[in-house]
This record gives sequence, structure tokens and C-alpha cells, in this order.
Amino acid sequence: MKATILLVEDNKDIMTINRETLKMEGFRVMEARTVAEARACVKEERPDLIVLDISLPDGNGLALCEELRGGNDIPIMFLTALGTKQDIITGFQVGGDDYLPKPYDTEVLVMRVKSLLRRAKQIPDVVSYGPIQVNMSSAKVYINGEEVSLQQKELKLLVQFVQQPSQVLSVDKLYEKVWGQRMLGQDNALKVAISKLRAKLQTAGYTISSSRGEGYYLEKE
Repeated sequence: MKATILLVEDNKDIMTINRETLKMEGFRVMEARTVAEARACVKEERPDLIVLDISLPDGNGLALCEELRGGNDIPIMFLTALGTKQDIITGFQVGGDDYLPKPYDTEVLVMRVKSLLRRAKQIPDVVSYGPIQVNMSSAKVYINGEEVSLQQKELKLLVQFVQQPSQVLSVDKLYEKVWGQRMLGQDNALKVAISKLRAKLQTAGYTISSSRGEGYYLEKE
């Protein structure tokens, strides 16, 4: 599954370069240009890693890092023009996990991001719910101990439901998580994938139900 990176950067050119670089490496990217936008992104959807500038239009990245550290363990890497020894020490003191001064090489940025994600191990090797098990490393699904063949989109959907059982997941969020982009127009593709997945979950005694106007959720039949 794609890891989600939140880029917090007010420089449009740097944001574009970093976004495209990380997307080419297979990451899903969220963007924020201010402290307020970053705070809203984290509240709405927990990213797997944050790349954080310090000097932002409405506040300070150091203070934001310290604030976020009070409620979660999302890896945070500072990417900033402030590169003195004391700047770097302060970045780690407020809870940063890595510190990359500007200017920097995008290859180094990618390697640092991958290293932090490996260390964080945000996604477990196996996620399960009842008799349903999903091996994230091998991308294999087992129901009652027997392997079940799923298409890629069905697998991604199942992971969302298993990680958040009984919780209603909105159509927009499911589409964004599974297809990696915002939904434009009708949700026919999502409906088809859910229908196929629902049929394959019958042997587990679970089904995917819909809540009118809200979304879908996994429940026991």
C-alpha cells in the first residue's frame, strides 16, 4: 500500500519539485502551505510521515512539531533553510525525527523519507479482523486460513475496511485511498469493486453494507 506523505511548504516551486519527486517514487502526497492547513490535514487524515518547513506564513514549524508530538507519533522530518548547528539541535529537541537543510538533493530527500518510514513501521505486516487476514508484505488475503484471490483495487478496499471495522467510510475517502486521486463524476468503479469484494467475503460471514448518503462499512452478516 502507498505511504502518505504530508508536505508542509509555502514555496510553490519547492512544493512542486518535492511532490512530483515523491509521486514518482510511488508515494501519495498531501499538501499544506501553512500551519493551519497542516493541522487540518493531520486531523482529517493521519499521514504516514510529515516533511515540515520551519518558516511558514502563519506560524512556526518547530511549534507545530511540538504540538503534534503531544498527540501522535507520526515521523516528522524538517526541510528548511535554517541549517546552523543550533537550528538542527532545536529541531530534534522539539521532537523532529530528521533534519535536512536547504539546499538539498532530491535523491537524499527520498532516501531519508524511505528510511524514516522503515523505522516507523506504521503499517503492520498483517492486519486482520475476525477470520479475515491481510498480509501486507505479500499482498495476500486469507479467510478462515484459506487464500482468497483479490484484484488490486479489491485488496486496497479490504485493507481500509479491516483497519477501520464497523466505521462508515465515505465514498470520497475510499476512492481517494484506493484510486489515489479525487473522485470525478460517478462512483461506478467503486460500486463495482465493492460488489466483487462483498461476494468474496461471504465465506467469512462478513459483508460490506452501505449507509445512505454516508458511505460503506464492514459488518458481520
